[in-house]
Amino acid sequence: MSWLVLVVSGVLEAVWATAMSRSDGFTRPVPTAVFGVAIVLSMGGLAYAMRDLPVGTAYAVWVGIGATLTVTYAMVSGAEPVSALKILLLAGIVGCVMGLKALH
Repeated sequence: MSWLVLVVSGVLEAVWATAMSRSDGFTRPVPTAVFGVAIVLSMGGLAYAMRDLPVGTAYAVWVGIGATLTVTYAMVSGAEPVSALKILLLAGIVGCVMGLKALH
């Protein structure tokens, strides 16, 4: 159960990071509200997962999922340029997250 909560929390990290960028310095109400809800749920889920998982593994997986999804969304939406090297590096992050899961 902790792994599932951790993965969902990582997805929510991408949600709050994206919402924060769209909030225009927290001046736009809807993205600001999405940011607030997503960050509370994301951090709460990370804290829950850390009850059973080592802090280093849980944090690395959480950040890896969030960072990968945030960059992927930015590339798909056109907010960030796409490059073969960037895709290769994101695949490396995914591989490392899968390796941490396999070791636990």
